[in-house]
Amino acid sequence: MASVAFLGLGVMGYPMAAHLKNKGGHEVTVYNRTEEKAKKWATEHGGATASTPAQAARDKDFVFSCVGNDDDLRSITLGDGAAFSAMKQGAVFIDNTTASAEVARELANAAQSLGFGFLDAPVSGGQAGAKNGVQSRSSNPTLEWSG
Repeated sequence: MASVAFLGLGVMGYPMAAHLKNKGGHEVTVYNRTEEKAKKWATEHGGATASTPAQAARDKDFVFSCVGNDDDLRSITLGDGAAFSAMKQGAVFIDNTTASAEVARELANAAQSLGFGFLDAPVSGGQAGAKNGVQSRSSNPTLEWSG
């Protein structure tokens, strides 16, 4: 069982985090801009909540994110109170946001300089795919790895 954080509990992230906890059996801590949503998730699935991305990411083996866009992604990863400031050496940040290649390269370089991995892994299949835990067969994701 891995120690996992999930940042962003929108229509895709909410069920994805639940699959990590309920199907994967991982210890999951969640962060969401709307704290009530994080508390609801934790009540439903038995995980923990954090009040900042850094608190969620601290000492985790894997940190997942699924947020709206490049700016949202930068806000949860870079700077004070953000995930990258608290991630341990050797951990892996897995971004499931459909974001630009530019931000993926930027974050991969930042992660490498801090001693942990970065995986750009945008998801497909929409809300139904996230709820059902499946990916569209027609997707062709690009992956960038730094580690």
